[in-house]
Amino acid sequence: MSEKAPIKVRDVMKAEFDVVDGMATIDQAVERMQHVDTKCLIVDKRHENDEYGILLLSDIARKVLARDLAMDRVNVYEIMAKPVLHVDPEMDIRYCARFLDRFDLSRAPVVENRKVIGIVSYTDLVLKGLCRK
Repeated sequence: MSEKAPIKVRDVMKAEFDVVDGMATIDQAVERMQHVDTKCLIVDKRHENDEYGILLLSDIARKVLARDLAMDRVNVYEIMAKPVLHVDPEMDIRYCARFLDRFDLSRAPVVENRKVIGIVSYTDLVLKGLCRK
């Protein structure tokens, strides 16, 4: 019986993503998000011993739009998630799906050697992994 090699997160992740500074306004962040496919931005570390953050479109909808706040008066650091849970690029996509489910995440940064190298979502896991021919 031949076993298929596991599909790894590295094989399905989006390698192109944008990074934003935590001091940027939500207005500036949304402008950057309009051209990316990930529906989120990675919030950069302030220094080497800091951690990455993440800003999702849903964060902006819940914490800015729903509260009727001015996008040019709210900074990314005020609504982002930090520290962010991340996955290893060598993780099997089955375990990645379980990880996202367990922590109620829609997507997660892919981190290698303390650097973000991509972003993975359920869409990537299913369409690029499970449905891969």
